Amino acid sequence: MLPLYINYPSWIHPELFPSVPVLNLIRWYGLMYIFAFGTAFLILKKLLNEGALDAKNSDGTLIKKTTEDDIFNFIATGIVCLLIGARIFSTLIYDTSTMYWRRPWLIFWPFQNGHFTGFAGMSYHGGFVGGLLGMIFWCKKNKVSFMKWSDAMVTAIPLGYTFGRIGNFMNGELYGRITTVPWGIVFPAADRFSSSLEWVQAFMAKIGMTASDALVNLPRHPSQLYEAFFEGIVLFGIIWLLHRKKPFDGFSGMLYTVGYGTFRFFIEYFREPDADIGYRISASADAPIYLNTSLFNISTGQILCFLMILGGLLYGACGFYISRRAEKKSGTTPAKH
Repeated sequence: MLPLYINYPSWIHPELFPSVPVLNLIRWYGLMYIFAFGTAFLILKKLLNEGALDAKNSDGTLIKKTTEDDIFNFIATGIVCLLIGARIFSTLIYDTSTMYWRRPWLIFWPFQNGHFTGFAGMSYHGGFVGGLLGMIFWCKKNKVSFMKWSDAMVTAIPLGYTFGRIGNFMNGELYGRITTVPWGIVFPAADRFSSSLEWVQAFMAKIGMTASDALVNLPRHPSQLYEAFFEGIVLFGIIWLLHRKKPFDGFSGMLYTVGYGTFRFFIEYFREPDADIGYRISASADAPIYLNTSLFNISTGQILCFLMILGGLLYGACGFYISRRAEKKSGTTPAKH
């Protein structure tokens, strides 16, 4: 019987040049951030060329033309605030040691025990909140429409997010629960199980796996790639197809927030929660995190995604209301973007 699983490629390492000590600080994950921000800039530049970011009257006449410097400054502000928010959420919400609550100055200290470690640990939802606040600040400072600019930004985010999740895959982290699907992957850092357990033996028999040690590493859902595809490529395709036909400013922002929250909520059923946190809501006290035993086992990420969905719907309702009020006030139909 051919094995119905995939071994994680041995040539993949977190470092770009693992055999060169002086270059060990250059990692795939950091490189993916550069790709992500570069992709966002290129998409925003395309929207700039389409005139989607120009300030216009309700009848479509031009008030102020947006420049490339504007989008560069906009992205730079968003990136700084995104990284700050992602780091704060990761340390204060996902770290269970309470060390950062007791010593908050360590949140942005890149050394541990005298060694440079960088900022290991970033939270998407924290980055979302931080980036949102950064965009609000920039738009208010520059007196431009937040809803219009946020619509442009969320059009650019998903493809960049795809690179981030590919970076997680290259790190061999954030893998999913154990599975018998033929594309399940054996991740080197995943927890191992005793090969003497009956359920482990039955599981191995289904996928044609044999155990050479007392502990066996079972294949997992490549949930990082699920997220890269659905929350990145698919979500980008949906928003891009509709961005020129949006009925009101804020529509794309609503579409992204609700779409991401929905995709991520369901993908969380395939992704293994952090071992030190487990489920925030559980159908049973001893529910294992490596198996999806109930739809009522809810992770931290799912709670935050549910809040994203509610927030996105409220944001869309506000955008619709503002658009209709402006239409009534001017007696015209808002220009299409």
